[in-house]
Amino acid sequence: MLYSMLQSIFRGQGVDMSNLIAQILASLLIIFLILPFHEFAHGWTAGKLGDPTAKYSGRLTFNPLASVDPLGAVGLILFGFGWAKPVPVDTRYFKKPKRDMALTALAGPLANLLASFVSAILLNLVILVSGGSVTDGTYVPSTIVSFLVVFLGACVTINISLAAFNLLPIPPLDGSRILAIFLSDRATAMYYRYQNIIMYVLFALLLVGVLDVPLMALQNLFTKGVMFLANLPFVALGV
Repeated sequence: MLYSMLQSIFRGQGVDMSNLIAQILASLLIIFLILPFHEFAHGWTAGKLGDPTAKYSGRLTFNPLASVDPLGAVGLILFGFGWAKPVPVDTRYFKKPKRDMALTALAGPLANLLASFVSAILLNLVILVSGGSVTDGTYVPSTIVSFLVVFLGACVTINISLAAFNLLPIPPLDGSRILAIFLSDRATAMYYRYQNIIMYVLFALLLVGVLDVPLMALQNLFTKGVMFLANLPFVALGV
């Protein structure tokens, strides 16, 4: 992530500026395109389950101005974890509030995994066009090819990181809405009563690295799944 690259610069260590620019551009693409897609997925799913709140509040849109959160954008650029302005959801419209809220929450991380899959397909196409082999994971390097490989690789990685991060069962992340389906109403109420405190604790745990192990395990699982599916048609063709 950019934060580790900046640390290398401050320590006087060499940093490939092309890679740095590719990482920044990938982060900006995700901030202005994928995060709105993530929130759109929440609103669209809620609408299909009977809740028109996102539509009536003007949030069923891909317009980044409606979704970008400045602090969340900075977090994504620096650390690879960020967020957008959440789409409003009114569970009173749902026939089965806990189940439908869980499905609505799950739609966001699934949107990130879909975006990572598309990025992986494009990455494989770049490798193939360069004269390389997807099967071997090699490519013929050139300035533009190397840049695109880093850029698309970052798109894959950041989207998977966002999916894993949002699935943590901690308020206000999507994972907490999914976990709520397994909790009693009393436990759920207690869970969300202290969500602001839990959110600050979450950031503290992220900074000190306590959540690195579960996040890396989930990211590795998603990466293997996404790359397996993205490589499958190319490997089948033997290219």
